[in-house]
Amino acid sequence: MNDNLKTADLTNPGETVEQPLYEIRREIYSRAVSGWFARWRWALVIFTQLVFYGGPWLSWNERQAVLFDLVARKFYIFGIVFWPQDFIYLTGLLVVSALSLFLFTAVAGRLWCGYACPQTVYTEIFMWIERKVEGDRLARMRLDQQPLSARKFGLKAVKHGLWMALALWTGFTFVGYFTPIHQLAAEVAGITASAGQAGSPSLGPWEIFWVLFYGFATYGNAGWMREQVCKYMCPYARFQSAMFDPDTLVITYDRERGEPRGPRARNIDAQSLGLGHCVDCDICVQVCPTGIDIRSGLQYECIGCAACIDGCNQVMARMGYPKGLIRYTTENALQQKLAPRQILARALRPRVLVYTAILWTIIIAIGITLYARVPLKVDVIRDRANLAREVEGRWVENIYRLQIMNTGEAPHRFVIRASGAETLQVAGGEAVEIPGATTRMVPVRLRIDAGKLPAGSHKIEFEVAAADDAAIVARERSIFLVR
Repeated sequence: MNDNLKTADLTNPGETVEQPLYEIRREIYSRAVSGWFARWRWALVIFTQLVFYGGPWLSWNERQAVLFDLVARKFYIFGIVFWPQDFIYLTGLLVVSALSLFLFTAVAGRLWCGYACPQTVYTEIFMWIERKVEGDRLARMRLDQQPLSARKFGLKAVKHGLWMALALWTGFTFVGYFTPIHQLAAEVAGITASAGQAGSPSLGPWEIFWVLFYGFATYGNAGWMREQVCKYMCPYARFQSAMFDPDTLVITYDRERGEPRGPRARNIDAQSLGLGHCVDCDICVQVCPTGIDIRSGLQYECIGCAACIDGCNQVMARMGYPKGLIRYTTENALQQKLAPRQILARALRPRVLVYTAILWTIIIAIGITLYARVPLKVDVIRDRANLAREVEGRWVENIYRLQIMNTGEAPHRFVIRASGAETLQVAGGEAVEIPGATTRMVPVRLRIDAGKLPAGSHKIEFEVAAADDAAIVARERSIFLVR
């Protein structure tokens, strides 16, 4: 199969040239860099991984603090238990995440991509392991160019072994958010809960699948694909420009100050040579994890990690030039020579203010609803087999089933009442004990004196209240049938 595309040669009419449909990946050997932005990036790497790896091991009320129990359809987040009926909170979280992304992008570009995206974080960790095992940029390049030897095989084996171990631990931790991690660890260790003795691993097939799948995805994305994920698989790179405007802070090369570029000795005056401050050292390219040259302008491959800023600032410091040849600035700031205070003032533009106002409105609304949330839900289901019947010669009776959900973690004794008609009363099932985070179906019989209501349907209301807490109460409407 020919993977080349034949196109017309515009310089030679009638001639055709072949162009490859797929670009062969060019290996990127990124160089280690230190600086203010690198320290921020590593601080966020450490913070996010402490949260991710440590989250499943936290305990709360004698259970796992963060657990998404899909089998029981309960989601524990510290002191709050969410049920499928609380889907609105997931919707709110997604809306907040989307608006936050829009806001941060409008203010300062791809902050999420450069500092907190899992792809960036794990690529940073995997590259750190690679540098520790194989060396920095030049050492890795020389190693890859060498023929296979015992030393090369050993270094590659150690590197990939560490990558696989980290990837599998990542997959294990991910599954630990859905299966209690202590139970998962015991299963991995092959310890049965009943006998407490070592045995064969008892992981379920789905647990094994997701540990391996997530581990393989981490190993492949962070170890092999790296920038390819950001360039070709992530849709954010394609629509980010729609959220940029001339007052968005982006990583920019100051062309007016840097050009014409060229090498020179440190003690040589650049102006005497007619040169700008760029010494054409290519450090900004060497430290870039996606291998782009920021001096060619902002490109969709740029993930906003600011490694080029740190690298360039180091060169500027050695040359005795002011830092900031590559820096966070805006298009308007470069064109209009705006001062830092003016740049910050322009950041508070209508677009940003609207995003901020909507974002905080939603966050406050979610917070209020969570604070005022009653840990009790009630659904009323009529017994269709017995719509209405006469009992004991003087009562009209309807039968219902109340699905009572104690969504909190404390057990309660719930009292069931009914209102809406004179002499309406609950005959049996007036109170029920329900443990924490438990659903129970309770049969309830309502009675009313015969002749008190005409034939037909009549609106009534159930009230379910906790006997030990007056604030926990739920009301549901239904109908009472008289024949």
